[in-house]
Amino acid sequence: MSAPRRILILQGHPDPAGGRLCHALADAYAEGAAGAGHTVRRVGVAELDFPLLRSKADFETGAVPEALAEAQAAIAWAQHVVIVFPLWLGEPPALLKGFLEQVLRPGFAFDYGKGGFPKKRLAGRSAHAIVTMGMPALLYRWVYGSHALWALQRSILGFTGIRPMRRTLFGSVAAAAPARRQHWLAQMREAGRRAA
Repeated sequence: MSAPRRILILQGHPDPAGGRLCHALADAYAEGAAGAGHTVRRVGVAELDFPLLRSKADFETGAVPEALAEAQAAIAWAQHVVIVFPLWLGEPPALLKGFLEQVLRPGFAFDYGKGGFPKKRLAGRSAHAIVTMGMPALLYRWVYGSHALWALQRSILGFTGIRPMRRTLFGSVAAAAPARRQHWLAQMREAGRRAA
């Protein structure tokens, strides 16, 4: 087992009512992590009220909304960031993308450098993207090239220094039998135990 780590779980499902597979997967990960002695904090993006960014000036010089200050502090605190979300139209839900744009701002997540290369302010942290989808996961990997995950890994998290990023994809979720879902939850408990 790895040494105890500080883990932040970002629940990216936009339904504030909960009860989705994404919520169960995050719960299982948190259960495994806490049981192994890791410290876990959680942020539910759907529970937060914040505006979307609409200009470069707002992104670069605007204040982080008060509702997101605690979430941003949790990212700074974490050693390992777990992001759980459903794939919608091939991408993370817009609410999760809007959240990441708000919290991963210049001066916190990175600084602009000469020649366009950023100074990565969140280096030393790792990540794990846990994604559910209606299509088979192999189809998303091999036919669609996991494009949303590459963007998350390289252009969002990697841009800030968060790396490596592990990926776990759960496909054909609507058709999954209860035994298969239980297997997925056990898989997440084990990932949480290992802080992977």
